[in-house]
Amino acid sequence: MTSTQILVPAAELVKRNDMTLPNESDEYRRARNALLAEEIELRRHIERVAEQRRALPPGGAVIGDYRFQGEGGPVDFAGLFGDKQTLVVYNYMFGPQRERPCPMCTSLLSAWEGEARDIDQKIALAIVARSPIERLVAFKKERGWRHLKLYSDLNGHFSRDYHGTDKDGGDDPAFTVFTRRDGTVRHFWSGEMGLATADPGQDPRGAPDLMPIWTLFDVTPEGRDPHWYPKLDY
Repeated sequence: MTSTQILVPAAELVKRNDMTLPNESDEYRRARNALLAEEIELRRHIERVAEQRRALPPGGAVIGDYRFQGEGGPVDFAGLFGDKQTLVVYNYMFGPQRERPCPMCTSLLSAWEGEARDIDQKIALAIVARSPIERLVAFKKERGWRHLKLYSDLNGHFSRDYHGTDKDGGDDPAFTVFTRRDGTVRHFWSGEMGLATADPGQDPRGAPDLMPIWTLFDVTPEGRDPHWYPKLDY
């Protein structure tokens, strides 16, 4: 969708929907159609935001002293791209001060594990943490991950510069996109929705939410439980 396209009003699209469910009441269908119009508008807003994101001017050049250790040995920042032109980096909250990794991060990455081979067809995805690579690989095996690419941030410079650590040196989750165009590596976009931008009564979250589990819960009558978080084991 582009800004030049003329879209059919959401209310008109709703009229074209002939879907009904067994034994539903007229009251339910009226309410569901009103919701459907909002869902159509939400879909369109998501696309407008994505279009605006794609139109960002070039970000800052990546010039720091960033050193990583992968399962196959040491690699520089450019090496994280492999043969791709776009790189997504997730800073995993599994620093050396932690006995176990962050359960929320782990839940997210477990979902991405199932998509990793598909993702790798288009872009590079690197999971970066500050623990030694041996520790990361041991947990990867424990969790049954096979396709995610994990890297240890050897000197911590990348995590420091791209907000993977907090002001006290602890872990922060960070989601960052980089590009490699005409031989130049640049920052493209980072998630910037955290505690400072959270709405009242809500946990910090991005939009769209990166965690499939919340998307699933959002379509249930229970919704998200603000007091529930994933665990490493049940």
